[in-house]
Amino acid sequence: MDSADQRKDMSQSQIEGLPESQLAIHNQAASTAQECREQALSTDKSTSVDKPALTDASEDISRTSPAKRDESAQTHSKQPGLTRQILSLAIPTLGATIAQPLFLTIDSAMVGHLGAEKIAGMSLAMIVINTVYGMSIFLAYSTTAETAQAMGAGNERRARELGVHAMWLAAIIGITLAGVLALIGTPLLRALVTGLVAIFTKPLLVWTQTPEEIMPYASSFLHASLPGLAASLITMAATGVLRGMKDTTTPLIAAGVGALLNVGLNAFLIYGINLGIDGRGIGTSIVSTIMAISLVAILARPARAAGVSLRPSLTGIRQSARVGGPLLARSVAIRLAFLTSIWSATTISVNGLAAYQVVMSAWQIPLFLLDSLAIASQTLVGFAIGSGDRSQLRTLLRTLSWWGIGAGVIIGALTASLSPWIPSFFVSEAVVRHMAIPAVIVNAVFFPAQSHAFLLDGVLIGAGRGASLAKAAFLNLAILLPALWGFTLLRPYLSETAAVAVLIGLVTGLYMVTRAITNSWITWFSPRNVLIPRNDSLAPSQAAV
Repeated sequence: MDSADQRKDMSQSQIEGLPESQLAIHNQAASTAQECREQALSTDKSTSVDKPALTDASEDISRTSPAKRDESAQTHSKQPGLTRQILSLAIPTLGATIAQPLFLTIDSAMVGHLGAEKIAGMSLAMIVINTVYGMSIFLAYSTTAETAQAMGAGNERRARELGVHAMWLAAIIGITLAGVLALIGTPLLRALVTGLVAIFTKPLLVWTQTPEEIMPYASSFLHASLPGLAASLITMAATGVLRGMKDTTTPLIAAGVGALLNVGLNAFLIYGINLGIDGRGIGTSIVSTIMAISLVAILARPARAAGVSLRPSLTGIRQSARVGGPLLARSVAIRLAFLTSIWSATTISVNGLAAYQVVMSAWQIPLFLLDSLAIASQTLVGFAIGSGDRSQLRTLLRTLSWWGIGAGVIIGALTASLSPWIPSFFVSEAVVRHMAIPAVIVNAVFFPAQSHAFLLDGVLIGAGRGASLAKAAFLNLAILLPALWGFTLLRPYLSETAAVAVLIGLVTGLYMVTRAITNSWITWFSPRNVLIPRNDSLAPSQAAV
């Protein structure tokens, strides 16, 4: 037994009997241990890992012998480099992110062969469904951050407990929303088709059907899709848990197998037994349920082995809701920003709106890559925050910043060089294509700032700074809205082509630049900054892994 262990096991009477020099050494060791505990608890209140978890981790650090600390440091040094870690998380995430929209496009093509009124009805219903899914993404993001921080603190039991709470929250939200939409879904669809949807989508969908012609199909498809809503949200939460544990391969496999199964089952239901548009909704609901059950089963076994109860906990569910609430508010602000921009695009012309939508559709493709990098950032930052490894965190932030800027420069250069051909993939009308090209180039110029903003989104979500992100999102919205109002006043003096380019500059330029600035401020310069503290003491970080 070394001297540190001997001191730990000494009785109080033995300590009091020590010579003065040895007593000073003992007191210094106790003081160091207390400093370790205090530094481990110095994270921002918004950080999602609770204080008991951090206390346990810091106590483990303070009890660790010098020999074991050296061993831990050697283990840490043997971890893969940051680049390998980022790629190992981002590449499977990118695959899973691409798989779903790719196969949903195939599903839509199946429905398209049933007739224009059916595809129009499905498109209308999908606006409601996609809005629900988009607003619920916090279930994945907040869960990833919480789980990663707990795992970084060495508390796997707490991580799995948080995952169980998140999945129960997802189930409650999904069942509640499905019930609400079952009651008000049809009136909501009717309001949409006679209002905003008729304005926003007519130029692209060539809307020739009256509301009465498409309403039965829209309502039928919506209700056929509702049984799978809760399952889809549970899958989101389960995916967040796995990502927080640095497992992005399992979600990739689940997404790939689910997508293939979805295509086959939908083809059978739509054409094989002639269920038509309802077949697509039923098939997707069945596959969503299978995916949710599979992921829950994968997570349930190790959770039980760790002594985690699978029963719902009101306190735990409430905690998950509290952590995810700010990210939900952030999603609302972002969605309002883009909906308002679409309204501004309607002031240009039919062709102008079409060109705007073409540029925005092209913009979504590289965002898959940026999203995957941001999700990798969530996990890695969460681990670093949870472990107390400030040195690794500082290096990680610098690396991710360079990744963000570098990815943005490369994507921007490729987008600009391919700008004459990109619109052709989305629209056949020559006038719309030519109108979109300058806007594509404008968008390309701002890709470095966009990429940086996305990467820092992931950093701040991983750090548990949801409240700060929500405030920043509404600040960014407050800057964008007056700019869009000014655009509507300026519109009569601009050509259609120039108007599209200016509007894209406001949305993917001004708006995303302000997001990059606010995210950078929160990350690097905020007085309440928890990521890079003023005091860079690394006492607890040496044994944090």
